Amino acid sequence: MAKAWKWWAAESNQTVRDAMLFKFKSQAASDLIMLEADARKLLQIMLGHDPVKGIVQAQDIPRCISALQEAVLQDEAARKRHADKVADADSDDSDGVVLDAVRLSQRAMPMLRLLERSQAEASDVVWGV
Repeated sequence: MAKAWKWWAAESNQTVRDAMLFKFKSQAASDLIMLEADARKLLQIMLGHDPVKGIVQAQDIPRCISALQEAVLQDEAARKRHADKVADADSDDSDGVVLDAVRLSQRAMPMLRLLERSQAEASDVVWGV
């Protein structure tokens, strides 16, 4: 396992010690651990900024869920437009748009589940590194 991790870190131009993990906690669900880049992206969508440590209070969870769901819908729409454009255009004509290999919906789903469970039990979500 450690060998695979070192290979991945070398491939992504990071060292093992530079890879930071975010741990999201709630009394309503088990911990959610994400890589820094993915966690910061979701926090930026949910909160408008991406603090290293923080809390989403139970009364703010519906707003965060809505923001994530809206971002997922926008990402899916952008992917559909891009696919339609590529299908209609010649293969030599490239617009330069590069989409992530992993969809936002795949990254956001565990966070959405955590937020929904926390909302159901009126529990806060906290995180840190």
